[in-house]
Amino acid sequence: MHKDHRKRLRKRFMQNSDSMEKHEILELLLTFSIPRKNTNEQAHSLLNTFGSIKEILDAPFNVLTAVEGIGSTSALFLKLIGVIVRLYLEETSPKGTVLTRDQIAKILMNKFVNREDEHLVIALFSVKMKLLYCDFLNKGNIHTVSTEVKDFLKLALKYKARYVIIAHNHPSGIALPSKEDIETTIYLREILKPFDILLIDHLIFADKDYISLAESGLKNKIFE
Repeated sequence: MHKDHRKRLRKRFMQNSDSMEKHEILELLLTFSIPRKNTNEQAHSLLNTFGSIKEILDAPFNVLTAVEGIGSTSALFLKLIGVIVRLYLEETSPKGTVLTRDQIAKILMNKFVNREDEHLVIALFSVKMKLLYCDFLNKGNIHTVSTEVKDFLKLALKYKARYVIIAHNHPSGIALPSKEDIETTIYLREILKPFDILLIDHLIFADKDYISLAESGLKNKIFE
């Protein structure tokens, strides 16, 4: 019975996935981690607990396994899907083209998809604002960057960057700069100056919200 139901789900997906409800997509997904069982109940439990696919994929491993019917294999599988989504978004980011501020923000925001911990991203641009490089700085956060200045400078010089934008996430969900965020931004700006490289912005992300320090009331204090 369960086998026939799985076949019907797969057939519907192959024919027209847009016609399927969220719980049906999730139900089909779970068939790859839960063998020989009807996964309808687990799919509904996940949606009832978290409210959306995004919140499911963003949930910590131990929170996922606390949901009835979701074992370690399914939780790991869901976390893997979240990473795959992030990698897909990162690989579709344009490089070598002149980008608008909104495009830059979207590229940087994609870096933080499914991230539970704080991370720091460095984006390097040419004199014409073409994206040269965009990745994490040794998976560190904004408060440890002072110990990684050599790596920071090495990257900027390697790619012959003219402009730099840094970004980090606030897992707390509040996109407001702390005193340390501001001090670190000023510190990095001063480090780059002797090399004729300009730090032009620092973006702070929290969920789908973000703040640009270069467009905030702190602009003159930080980027004067």
